[in-house]
Amino acid sequence: DAVAGEKMPRSVRRLVHLMLFCPLSKGLQVCKHLRMKLLGFCSCFLLLTLCFLCLFLQCDHYRRGIISGSSCKALCDQKTLSLHHCMSTSSTHQVYVGLWNERPVVIKCSIEDPMILFDKPTRGTSMDEFKEMLHSFLKANLGEQTSLSALMDRVITLADVNQDSKVSLAEAKSIWALLHINEFLLMVALQEKEHTPKLLGFCGDLYVTERVSHSSLYKLEVPHYLQTIIPEALSSSLNHWLAPSWPRRARITIGLLEFVEEVFHGSYGTFLICDASLYHVGYNAKYDCKMANLRSVVSEAVVRVFLKGRRCENNLDCTYGKDCTATCDRLVKQCNTEVVQPNLAKVCVLLQDFLLFGAPSDLRGDLEKQLRTCVTLSGLASQMEVHHSLVLNNLKTLLWKKISNTQYS
Repeated sequence: DAVAGEKMPRSVRRLVHLMLFCPLSKGLQVCKHLRMKLLGFCSCFLLLTLCFLCLFLQCDHYRRGIISGSSCKALCDQKTLSLHHCMSTSSTHQVYVGLWNERPVVIKCSIEDPMILFDKPTRGTSMDEFKEMLHSFLKANLGEQTSLSALMDRVITLADVNQDSKVSLAEAKSIWALLHINEFLLMVALQEKEHTPKLLGFCGDLYVTERVSHSSLYKLEVPHYLQTIIPEALSSSLNHWLAPSWPRRARITIGLLEFVEEVFHGSYGTFLICDASLYHVGYNAKYDCKMANLRSVVSEAVVRVFLKGRRCENNLDCTYGKDCTATCDRLVKQCNTEVVQPNLAKVCVLLQDFLLFGAPSDLRGDLEKQLRTCVTLSGLASQMEVHHSLVLNNLKTLLWKKISNTQYS
């Protein structure tokens, strides 16, 4: 037996460090679900295994000619694209920090059954048939938009990795699988927008984006399994202490409000934020807002299809994702299709914490008033146009006047 007070062995200290500071919440949940006692060992082993599995599967599929992509050679042959630290909290959707030719990047990879994932299109599918597949898919996921043809051309250009004006079966299978990842579809649709991370490449259903230097508005995120131990007031105080100065938070906020504008009645319809979280919004070294996680941003068309005719007893039964909630018509026990709380109101709820602390005293009163108005906005069609635009522009103007003609503008 170890003597009390003896120095902890290096291997044990390393394990404790991993358990405390690695993003292992999902791994811990998996282990708990399997009723295993050594949660830390299981978590680290699981994430390490998934990392190797993701890399192995993509390169195996690539070498067998099942998939293609602009990043495959760098990942599998040249080894200039490498996966480093795992940031994932999901056992099926892995997220890594990595390097591509020494450039910091983020690599995202799904762990799925390749026989199911890459089953379409089938051999013998003509280019016209593939275009029809794409058009039907985009229409189903974005609604009837006049710009769908332009988006389809963009997708086909992206799929044509070797730029021979043709789309091979491997290229078609890869882009088809990627389009079923909501975040990838959104990145393609919003690729010219300032607040969406740039898509740099892909291989099969693995895709590479620019790295957002600060991947959330707050630095400290307490894992679920520690939230009962660490008081919320303590974590909130620490996050306030670690946050950027107020003028920089105002600059980030202006960018976030611009993103809300970008996804409202854009070229490819309206998108809804269905999990508004401080930990999905990031910013770069210049304090420009960048959406670090777009997986919960979904087209309004998809949410409406989900809600239409859905049976319900209460409003909670009419929820898509975490917080895209419509009302339940209790007379007919069916969901209505209009989401109650719009994107702007959800964002303003986040800003009440992020923006108010440390605000200049001559601005705080007006800022509190405008945020109160903002959080009470309704998602009903009668309010969506003029009222929302007015509230958003008033908030942007208030912040911009305070930081314009300063180093923070």
